[in-house]
Amino acid sequence: MDQWLYFVLVGLIGLLSGFASGMFGIGGGSIRTPLLNVLGIDLIFAFGINLFVIPFSSAMGAFSHRKNIEKKYALYLVIGGGIGSGLGIYVAWLFSLSDLKLLLASIYVAASFISVLGIYFYKIAPQISEKLTPKAHTIIPGAFTLNLITGMRGGSGGSLFPPFLRLLSVNVRKAIATSLLATIFTSLLAMVVFIAIGTAFSNEAFLWKEGLIVMAASVIGTKLGSFVSIKTKPKWLELGLAIVIVLLSCVTIIKAIFW
Repeated sequence: MDQWLYFVLVGLIGLLSGFASGMFGIGGGSIRTPLLNVLGIDLIFAFGINLFVIPFSSAMGAFSHRKNIEKKYALYLVIGGGIGSGLGIYVAWLFSLSDLKLLLASIYVAASFISVLGIYFYKIAPQISEKLTPKAHTIIPGAFTLNLITGMRGGSGGSLFPPFLRLLSVNVRKAIATSLLATIFTSLLAMVVFIAIGTAFSNEAFLWKEGLIVMAASVIGTKLGSFVSIKTKPKWLELGLAIVIVLLSCVTIIKAIFW
């Protein structure tokens, strides 16, 4: 592939994933990671680019959604999620070095379907959903578990935080805004761990050119996505998030099997 075309496609992936981040309150990795992988970037390095971009795109989205942020919930997400992300990234590097890429892809798919379940749990099991409340003793361990899962596929919890908060009966707009704020900090910690471990385990720990291009494009996309999100009805936000996650998880597992 021509180098210029390669970098243009990298930028388009950043723009699209940034739009999804601002639109749905996810870190954007649900789109960035599989598409970068399809483009030919090794899954573990796609993880690194994703982690590098999330703080910038999430900050832009959080600013746009700032009126709906629940700061107390965000703090609980950061406490539990930060620890889970760091541990998950360590495991991801071990899996990658052991050439267990299919296992990494499978974890990604499992996390994606858990996300969709969480989005609609209040409809699937309303009686149980009503008993779940957003308290410290539910959010912190939940965020740790979810970020351990997402860390193993190069994320920072952004794709699972909104459905997790919806599971705890948090309004979808507040769930999106709070998720964006929390992922700024969980992704920063995960990125530090990623580079530290990658430097020790690999000669090339991070793809800086691709990372900078995706970051710049993602920030622009996030601003656009946040604007559209604010104007969109909650039911369409839920449906759109579910469709995007399912489709891209299928892309990831297909590539891991056949490429």
